[in-house]
Amino acid sequence: MGKMDEMIIVAPRVNVFNNETLTFQGVNSDNETLKEVVSNLANTYSVMRRGDAEENPTFKQPIPYCVLKRGNEVFVYERLQGGGETRLHSKLSMGVGGHMNKFEVEDFYEQLSVNLERELEEELLIDGDRLSLDTIGLINDDENEVGKVHIGLLVIAELKEDATVAVRETDQLKGMWLTIEDLTQSNTYERLESWSQFVVDVLKK
Repeated sequence: MGKMDEMIIVAPRVNVFNNETLTFQGVNSDNETLKEVVSNLANTYSVMRRGDAEENPTFKQPIPYCVLKRGNEVFVYERLQGGGETRLHSKLSMGVGGHMNKFEVEDFYEQLSVNLERELEEELLIDGDRLSLDTIGLINDDENEVGKVHIGLLVIAELKEDATVAVRETDQLKGMWLTIEDLTQSNTYERLESWSQFVVDVLKK
């Protein structure tokens, strides 16, 4: 089965954003909005073939987007030419995550947790304790073709300062630690995926 035949979690945009009354651009960390959108996702999600979902902007695909922090440093990775998503080659990203599959669990937050832990395990080698894992907001970007069909659930993972992180798929990704100040420099900031730019804008405040 090809990756575009994978069955992933989606939810109707009209429900996610409550008939567009909750629509925003960028990062929204308002707690009430977060609760309402997650509740809408939880109450209306279903599964769809990924290839169909990627071409259907009437549905949003929830994506856990986990940013790893170590003091003032953030783990960043570059998508190399070996990666499958050609729209993202040579871009820098701060977020680890991916499409959500449906598991037999209690609620949507547990769906999020199970999918995120799987993504972290599949993509990274993390050596060191995790201090916290908090969902702090939502990410939405309706201004490009990738963003139109996704909604991010922004998760911050705080690691101990002696933790080490490495990417598993070295043919597709190259990992590095950068300070928030580094990320705001124009030559780096302009290479960041739009979601990562939104996150930098929040972290530098």
